[in-house]
Amino acid sequence: MATRAATWDYRDEHHERFARTYFRAFSDCVVSSIGVGTYLGNPTDAADEGYHDAIVRALESGVNVVDTAINYRNQRSERVVGEAIADADVDREAVLVATKGGFVGFDGDRPDDPGRYVRDEYVEPGIVDRDDLAMGQHCIAPDYIDDQLDRSLANLDLDTVDLYYVHNPETQLGTQSRDAVYDQLEATFTRLEERADEGDIRHYGVATWEGFRVGSDHDNYLSLPEIVSRARAASDRAGTDSTHLRAIQLPFNIYMADAFTVDSHEGAEGPQSALWFANDAGLDVFTSASIMQGKLAAEMPGEVEAKLDGDTRAQRAINFARSAPGVTSSLVGMGSPDHVAENVDAGTFEPLGADAFDTVFE
Repeated sequence: MATRAATWDYRDEHHERFARTYFRAFSDCVVSSIGVGTYLGNPTDAADEGYHDAIVRALESGVNVVDTAINYRNQRSERVVGEAIADADVDREAVLVATKGGFVGFDGDRPDDPGRYVRDEYVEPGIVDRDDLAMGQHCIAPDYIDDQLDRSLANLDLDTVDLYYVHNPETQLGTQSRDAVYDQLEATFTRLEERADEGDIRHYGVATWEGFRVGSDHDNYLSLPEIVSRARAASDRAGTDSTHLRAIQLPFNIYMADAFTVDSHEGAEGPQSALWFANDAGLDVFTSASIMQGKLAAEMPGEVEAKLDGDTRAQRAINFARSAPGVTSSLVGMGSPDHVAENVDAGTFEPLGADAFDTVFE
């Protein structure tokens, strides 16, 4: 488990080579504002080797945030994350490890008959009720998330996950009402509160693709105020001292800036964007798609690029994402050690200040 002492020691070892605000607070820890993402890539041994070497290099170079999910590359990403943390010359307690549960993760390779796999592995044993499956591949019911957390702990070979996300709960809106999804989230949050009390996770959160950055009239909209309310109710039901809901994850980049520009979450003084609501509610924000799967490394609007520091477009795109208000860390896919140095070196440049960031949208 990441600890205050170990993360501060890590910061003290690395901070001099980075610009101001590179390390940021998370709970009682400090973490790098650039994190390793592990979504992309084929489920192959060669991709595993690339991820392993990249994660080791990143951890030893000043990045102490690693994000994964049980379904990424058919559970291979979680397994290689665990191996890399064990092999890196870094204290495990200095690293924030985040993973997710929601989408069914196949085991190593995609089966010839995915439907049969889901039925045999989850439905027939009673882990998943067929009615709780959306699109045949997504579930956020408490028993299922309980099972997925156990599998993630085994894959990662860790005693505790620092941050466990319920993964893209808006997927359930295709088959359930919004109120039913909130009810299920509250039940699952209750289970996660219990798992936090038992020491299996330290914090939990909600990772989304569209849910928090679309308008309230959108089919995939989820309300952050309601999420917070349900987490507080879950804490009460579980008997924990306070809620362990700590973070949200959502896409944010130059072309996908809705989390800053769309005011769809009701705050104390009226509608707010997801970023501002999270900031006011004390929720950490981790951004995904920071360079749009490499697209921003090739092209970005010139008027925006001119405001950003960095030697390369990829670095400037990363610095845009981590300049947004309330962002704790921006995730970047690092499936090859060749890309690590460029991505990590983005942190040697200053992000935009608040006024400069605002002018991007004028």
